[in-house]
This record gives sequence, C-alpha cells and structure tokens, in this order.
Amino acid sequence: MPTRAVICGYYGQGNGGDEALLAVLLDMLPPSWCPVVISGDRSQTEKLHQVATIDRANWGQMAQGLGGADYFIWGGGSLMQDVTSWRSPLYYGGLMRWAQVQGLTTIAWAQGIGPFRARWMGAWTRHCLHKCQLISVRDDRSAQLLQNWGFAPVVAPDPVWALTSAVPAGLWDLPAPRVAVCLRAHPLLTPRRLEVLSLALQSFQQATQTYILLVPFQPKQDLPIAEILASRLPPPVRCIWRETNPRLLKGLFRGVEMTIAMRLHGVIMAVSEGCRCFALSYDPKVRAVMHALDLEGCDLANLPDQPAQITKDWLDTYANGNALDEIQISALIDRAKIHQELLFSLDAGQ
Repeated sequence: MPTRAVICGYYGQGNGGDEALLAVLLDMLPPSWCPVVISGDRSQTEKLHQVATIDRANWGQMAQGLGGADYFIWGGGSLMQDVTSWRSPLYYGGLMRWAQVQGLTTIAWAQGIGPFRARWMGAWTRHCLHKCQLISVRDDRSAQLLQNWGFAPVVAPDPVWALTSAVPAGLWDLPAPRVAVCLRAHPLLTPRRLEVLSLALQSFQQATQTYILLVPFQPKQDLPIAEILASRLPPPVRCIWRETNPRLLKGLFRGVEMTIAMRLHGVIMAVSEGCRCFALSYDPKVRAVMHALDLEGCDLANLPDQPAQITKDWLDTYANGNALDEIQISALIDRAKIHQELLFSLDAGQ
C-alpha cells in the first residue's frame, strides 16, 4: 500500500509564499508517498498543485484523512506564533495533537517558531512538538528557542530557495530595466509610513527611469497597498503583476534588476533569482534573512520620516548593491535540500 501523508499549512489562502512552500514540499516528498493537502480552497490547491485535498474547515473530511494516513506534516512557514493571530497555533497545534493521538508519525518541517506574546502559547507549542519524530527549522532564532526547550532541531535555509522557477509569459515584453515592489498589510505599515514610501517610490522611479512591477503576494491583503503605490506612478511606467503559480512568481524576479520587499518570500525569491534586494523588515524572520545574507534594508519601525532619505537608500542599492553570486546561491539551494534529506531518511527507516 502507498504511504499516505497529510500535509497541513496556510494553503489555499492566496498567499504566494505559502503556495511556494507547498510546491517545494511536494517536490521533496519521497516518490512512494501519496500526499493529501489540507486547504482553505480545495479547487485552487488542486489546480495549482495537482494533489488531493481536504477542506480545512470540514472536520469530517479531516477525521477521514487522518484515519487513513501514516504521516502528518506541518508543511513549512510560521504556523506556531501568536503575533498575527492567536487562533493559528491553536488550529495547527490541535491538528498535530490529533494526529499524534491517532498514532501518526508527525513532522514539523521547515518551521519558523514564534514569536509568542502569551507564555502559554509557547508552552502549547512545546507540548505539540514533544512527540514529533522530526523537527526542522529555517532560521537560527527558531533553533535557539527549541534548543532552550530541550529539542535538537535540524536547521536549514527556507525550502523556497530550492523551488524550481520559470519566467512568466509577457515579462520580457515589459520595458526595462525593471524594479519589483512587494509590500504587505501590517500594523507597522501605518498610513503615514505608506505615504512616505509611496512618495519615495515616485522619486526613485523618476531618478532611475525604471519600470515598476507592484507584486501583491497575497492580493486580499496586498492589493490595496499596490493600488495606492500605483496611484503615485503614471501607467506607462508601472503595472500591478498578479501571479498565483508559485514557480512563475519566483521566476518573475529573474527579470528585474532590484526588489524592494517586506514579505519574507519576496526577499528569498528575489535573491535566489540573482536580484539585488532592499528588505523592509516587519518581523524577526525577515530580519534574520537580512542579517544572514548581509542585505540592504531597514526595520519598518525605524523607517525614516523623510521620503528623500529612503529614495537615497534605494538609489544606492540600485547603483551599488550586489546580488548574491551563483556559488552563494547554489550553496543555499544545496543546504535547503537538507529538508528533503530528512524526509527521505524517514522513508528509508520504515
């Protein structure tokens, strides 16, 4: 009989980064495993990934899926944290414990753990991880937290480094040079800061004569921001580029000279495709990548008040910034594949 694996994450929610995590996880599964994905939009997930699905809100389907499975996988991302929502760790942790009670082999794969505002959320996460047969994390901060709790996680770069990409149709038809901008809704991106960034972007575009691609990774959250930025730029020099296929989303960055990004996977995709990047950090996971790769950028909480200063910083990155070279990118891709090796080691140990 085939090995059945239930995969759980923030899938079917229209978030390009999480869909990229799912795509690369499916690529990395041992070929004998038969996956089924818990999704918020089954038809979308089935169309994008050609995989069987379970409705994340249908507990009957969930019980049936877990009842016939061998493995349960938290499939990448920051599922266990209570900064964006206290409901998320309860939901994902509850599924993990349900799987453990039913005797499934449970895996926390490529996770970012924390931060936690409530102490009991940390205790709940520790409890859920206690019976996992395998834990891998994607950053040193998460690893240190788990080590403090007595775990020995495997640490490797985010798996999206290893996602194969393809250039989307029509990209080369756009004027060059091109710059991508990926902002997201967040309490730190106040109306005042968004106004400052939009004015800075207008000045940057005028100074460089670049074509601006506004890229909403999760349109439900990001599209209104992209539209505000677009309103500052005339149509001939900008477009809003919406892409649901994660491989094409990643390949988009192969055709741009520089990226300005808040979202973690906006940064990773840009850098992995050989693009210069200026990061706007709103979260420890973005800050960790900035420091690890020595990227230009700033914390959103410390964003300069004057648009001219931001424009100057962007112009400096555009003119003088360095993209990672092929050797550095290849090394990160190879290390990201450690997440795959762990899955294959479980398969070999059956």
